[in-house]
Amino acid sequence: MSVNKQTYKLPSSLQGAFSTSLDDWKKNNKVARLWQKDASLWSSTDENNWLGWLSITEEQIAHIDVLKEIAADVKKARFKHALLLGMGGSSLCPEVLRMTFGKVKGHPELHVLDSTDPAQIRAIEAKLDLKSTICIVSSKSGSTLEPNIYKQYFFERVKAKVGEKEVGNRFIAITDPGSKMQQVAEADKFRKIFFGVPSIGGRYSAISNFGMVPGAVMGMDFAKFLKNTEEMVKACGASVAADSNPGVILGNIMGVAANHGRDKVTIIASPGISDLGAWLEQLIAESTGKIGKGIIPVDRERLAKPAVYGNDRVFAYLRLASKPNKTQDAAVAALEKAAHPVVRITLPNIYNLGQEFFRWEIATAVAGSIIGINAFNQPDVEASKIETKKLTSQYEATGSLPPEAPFFEDQGIRLFADERNTAALKGGGEACRRFEDASCARRSGRLFCGPRVHYDECRA
Repeated sequence: MSVNKQTYKLPSSLQGAFSTSLDDWKKNNKVARLWQKDASLWSSTDENNWLGWLSITEEQIAHIDVLKEIAADVKKARFKHALLLGMGGSSLCPEVLRMTFGKVKGHPELHVLDSTDPAQIRAIEAKLDLKSTICIVSSKSGSTLEPNIYKQYFFERVKAKVGEKEVGNRFIAITDPGSKMQQVAEADKFRKIFFGVPSIGGRYSAISNFGMVPGAVMGMDFAKFLKNTEEMVKACGASVAADSNPGVILGNIMGVAANHGRDKVTIIASPGISDLGAWLEQLIAESTGKIGKGIIPVDRERLAKPAVYGNDRVFAYLRLASKPNKTQDAAVAALEKAAHPVVRITLPNIYNLGQEFFRWEIATAVAGSIIGINAFNQPDVEASKIETKKLTSQYEATGSLPPEAPFFEDQGIRLFADERNTAALKGGGEACRRFEDASCARRSGRLFCGPRVHYDECRA
């Protein structure tokens, strides 16, 4: 077994800075410091608490019998379907596995629900035989609103089919130890509870139980998958020099490029692994987008001619050698010829997909260090969860949400915003005094809401 091959071509305007940065990583022992969980590589805050993913592949291999047991148990029970109930980091890896490996003979077909849209929920439910479905509730914190709602809904739906005594046996939980979800799973007598690792954030959890348990349930050869992944872990290890380390090289390209205005990474993936881009999108955007900085992943963009693109792009081509796409090959070759920065990564087969999970996790951590942010926190996500919890708690206590007052009313339409945006809008002179004069655009950081946009779309 070998590591997925990676090559790159950079324009001269980027090559010098990239070489300097890579030399800095080499001279200052930064690869070893990353593996030592040295928070000073980032913002010297809590980064050392969020690097459990560095050793998770080895830990999964050491405890592989646990995955074998659940795979055999579900297969023996002859479930037709497996339904993953999660959101964001808890659901994206299983979705990639589902789209990549498909239905495995003799194992349940995996379905992933990560939307609260009633139409989506109904569409998923219509595909299932609930009498023969194993549900996997996936929530790291155990308190995220969406997975809890999913659990409550499908628990009642399954109970109506199989009865109160049997319903708990149709559910599996994946959650961190001591979470509210663990308490719920124990109280409802779930079939099995699998634990996450508290030092692994959701978007870095692909190789943990959040990704591997659904993979085992759907019949993926997880032993082969993990063995192949470990090859990349070794290639990116603490003793591997920066200029020979595939994850560190990719991270330096991304970070240096972003610092030079190339802050968009266009992901091009072979059709057989096309869903990998959705996972990369969250990993890169949520890890690097904060304090006014960020790398913007661009997934599934129809490639244009090289002349269309400016100097704000890096192109990453993930090519499945067993099923390449000639149109993509030609488009990437044209980008290289036009001197756009291009990284090529070749996967021999789909069982090397785990190598890319790990390579890009390392690369994202390295890029975060280079652009000067904490690559592991998520301040806006946590703030949103806190505010949502306040609203739902008030609703549970009073039966209603807090009242809202519109900042503008005209022609029977009301507009709403938070205090900061309301103040900005009112400072806009005539802009929002008459509804027909308003236009929907951001000007100097202000949102102007116009008549062509439904008022719900204008709520800040």
